[in-house]
Amino acid sequence: MQVLAELGWQGGTVTVVAGRVGLSRGAVQHHFPTREDLFTAAIDYMAGDRLARARLDQALIPEGPGRTEAVIEAIIATFRGPLYRAALQLWVAAADNVELRAKVLPLDERITHATYEMTVELLRADLSLPGAHEAVLATLELARGLGISDLLDADPARRRPVVRQWAASLDIVLGGGATR
Repeated sequence: MQVLAELGWQGGTVTVVAGRVGLSRGAVQHHFPTREDLFTAAIDYMAGDRLARARLDQALIPEGPGRTEAVIEAIIATFRGPLYRAALQLWVAAADNVELRAKVLPLDERITHATYEMTVELLRADLSLPGAHEAVLATLELARGLGISDLLDADPARRRPVVRQWAASLDIVLGGGATR
């Protein structure tokens, strides 16, 4: 993940990864025949681990007023750091690489579905309410966008009013589900 986050798709070769972990290129390719296999497997594993940790951290989200805002911040946190930077490198490379895209699309679907389910759970969203499904999707898009913005300027003061406004909007659409 560090190689992909630091060097991007072009610089993140199997040889570089093998050197960093102290293995031969052949040993790495025995388990991951292609660079696409190596990096998509790494993203899949790390995303699963990150989502599992986020689910465990939900006990730290306070009840009552401010809960929706705390949930949004927790969701945004899943779109920050080296894992997100590495995944973003992979996603951008897949836009121009048909072979990589074929591996990234199913991975993206799995991660997006798991993140969606976690968001529904954390927000305590009643998906039978009009607009609830779309509000959850918009929350994920907001989190992704803020994750990209944070790559260039991780300014919590800039993000805070956006999150606060979105939390107020979500409480209206979801009927206060997250604060219940």
